[in-house]
Amino acid sequence: MAEQSVKARVYAAAEQISTEKNPTVATVREAAGVSNADAGRYLKEWRAERDSAGSKIAATPTIITEQALRLAGTVWAAAVSTATAEHAIIEKAWRDEKTHKDREINELATDLDHATRSHQEAVKELRFQVEEANQAARDSASAAAEAREQLALAERRHADELSVLKSQLAEARATVMTLQQTQDALIARIQPSREETGA
Repeated sequence: MAEQSVKARVYAAAEQISTEKNPTVATVREAAGVSNADAGRYLKEWRAERDSAGSKIAATPTIITEQALRLAGTVWAAAVSTATAEHAIIEKAWRDEKTHKDREINELATDLDHATRSHQEAVKELRFQVEEANQAARDSASAAAEAREQLALAERRHADELSVLKSQLAEARATVMTLQQTQDALIARIQPSREETGA
């Protein structure tokens, strides 16, 4: 009975010490309050029992291992499928947005061309009117001044319109570039998953 008590104390001390560090004969002897010989003998038994228990736990049945591998494969396949679906959704949304922006750029470019032509035609017409007014300046000095004022006003107005259109066109192009960079980044993140799936 006394031997059982000594063994129990050594086992308890070894368990307690092992939570922080590797138990030794000296640390177990001091913690359990036993002799050096008892500490050494029962510590050796404790280690043997612990190693034996660890070996039994490590010996996982083959069927469990196979089921775990199948489960891991299923989870991985589901993850890849989800990532692929999300990528397809993101890519479609990006393509739709890019198509919209491309259309917007084309419309802005067309508006800019029309505005430029209208500006050129208006300036040409106003200059013609100014020339005519200058020819009759002796009789219509006020008309010539008004035509020149209208020409200057029209040039400023058309210049403002052109500036706005150019700004909108630059903003749309910058948006498309940002969308392209975002798409490239998304594809770069998704690509490793596809490569791992193929492997």
